[in-house]
Amino acid sequence: MPFCPQCASRVVAQIIQGEERMACSSTQCNFVLWENPTPVVAALVQLDQHFILARNANWPPGQFSILTGYLEKHEAPESAVLREVKEELGLDAEIKQFIGHYPFVAKNQLIIAYWVDGHGPITLDDELAEYKRLGHEVLSRYDFGPFLLTRQIIADCGLSC
Repeated sequence: MPFCPQCASRVVAQIIQGEERMACSSTQCNFVLWENPTPVVAALVQLDQHFILARNANWPPGQFSILTGYLEKHEAPESAVLREVKEELGLDAEIKQFIGHYPFVAKNQLIIAYWVDGHGPITLDDELAEYKRLGHEVLSRYDFGPFLLTRQIIADCGLSC
């Protein structure tokens, strides 16, 4: 962002609260681009005795992960994760366990992960290309490739990879 959204002055790098941040160059303006992380929920979905991994339609074949989605305005993470499971897989779900929260620096996100129990038949939305059902043993050895954070979330859930 080259110009301040409040006064249209040039935005420049400055040291603010001990960190380099982009801020308005005008001494009359107090705009700082804080770049706070975006909250994202993640769901490790269990359906009967299997765990569901999905492939986003934009990912290359063979890349699977747990479900993720953005928190919406005024939405609690617990509600958001259940909404995402319903939207993406068509499953009703209930939270089994909070797994943890994880910084995802590459996309400036904070991932809030849950283990959920799903109920019903799977119906993929347009965002997903396909899914896999994996038993506990297979999931614990699954190669997530570049998705290191997924591996960490599963390990923290007690389902070590």
